[in-house]
Amino acid sequence: MLDTVYRDFGHGYLPRWHSDIIDLDSFYLAPEDNTLFVAERDGAVVATAGVRGQTPVSPPHPALVAAAFEEGRTASLYRVYVRPEHRRRGLAGALVDACLGFIASRDRYTGVYLHTDARTPGAVEFWSGRGDVLFDERSAVNEHRRTDEPFETVHFRLRIPR
Repeated sequence: MLDTVYRDFGHGYLPRWHSDIIDLDSFYLAPEDNTLFVAERDGAVVATAGVRGQTPVSPPHPALVAAAFEEGRTASLYRVYVRPEHRRRGLAGALVDACLGFIASRDRYTGVYLHTDARTPGAVEFWSGRGDVLFDERSAVNEHRRTDEPFETVHFRLRIPR
């Protein structure tokens, strides 16, 4: 996961946004309704995808995004990363399916939130096939446009399989 924030995002580890990468147990493994899936090849992790029971809040997210989800009943997907040499093989889709299956198995969750950095090749297209864009910060022309962060964030509501 750290490789991704350095290599793909170009800004490296930012504690404000990436502390879960360092403390997997507290964020993904210990909480009952959270989880982390990984794909391995030859003993190395090549892809990840995590679920956290976390409703988006404003700030830092736009108010209309936060208002679209039920407090305490929202699952958020995090760290859906695939190493470049393993992309285009269905790993992300398989891990996201595992995450959505996990979410569907929990009575707690009524919605699924995901945000992505639009500069990640193929990310917006991939997520658009699994849900709906709630807000695209790249096109915001008001107080929602954040120029102080190194991201081009697009917010999604994903579908829970039933």
